[in-house]
Amino acid sequence: MAWNFTKTSLFLLISFFTITISRTTIASDPDILSDFIAPENQTPVNANYFTYTGMRGIFQKSVDTCTTTKATKAEFPVLNGQGVSLAVLQFPPGSVNPPHYHSRATGLFLLLEGVLEVGFVNTKDVLYTQRLKAGDIFLFPKGLQHYQYNYDHKKTAVGVAALNSASPGTVSLPSSIFNSGISELVLAKSFKTDVKTIKKIKTATRTP
Repeated sequence: MAWNFTKTSLFLLISFFTITISRTTIASDPDILSDFIAPENQTPVNANYFTYTGMRGIFQKSVDTCTTTKATKAEFPVLNGQGVSLAVLQFPPGSVNPPHYHSRATGLFLLLEGVLEVGFVNTKDVLYTQRLKAGDIFLFPKGLQHYQYNYDHKKTAVGVAALNSASPGTVSLPSSIFNSGISELVLAKSFKTDVKTIKKIKTATRTP
């Protein structure tokens, strides 16, 4: 069978495969060719490998600041190749989970207890914000900066975030900007302020 490609059709075909491969690579974690990835030097694998106990008792503990308990590939190795992870977020009264983003994951957030203000900013600098009650679900699109704030100064709030990557790539904006080693002069010029102010902000962002 003869294949008669013009330059245009060949270009379109190459473009199609390039786009398809790129989307497959970027959209989610790579697929694996087995049911799961077994740990090295451990045979046989039993049910303990599929069980994560790191969240036992967290709901009975009081926290002083917004606290995130993660179950990602780093904490729960069986998630490697499964394209999913989980995080439990606990918000004391008046606390905030500062602006951050997940470079490799979309977040689906379910509020279990309390009330919470949530929001994200899209690539056109448009803010989408909502006040959630227990039982509400909110979507945080992949790669967009977002936050959660417990505006109730008397009651705690608790939520669960499901993420479609075993390694979501969480980047906290205050920390990544002010504690990354970028020179204070560059930061001062970028934020149209002075170095003295930048030093104060850097000190504050290091405080637990």
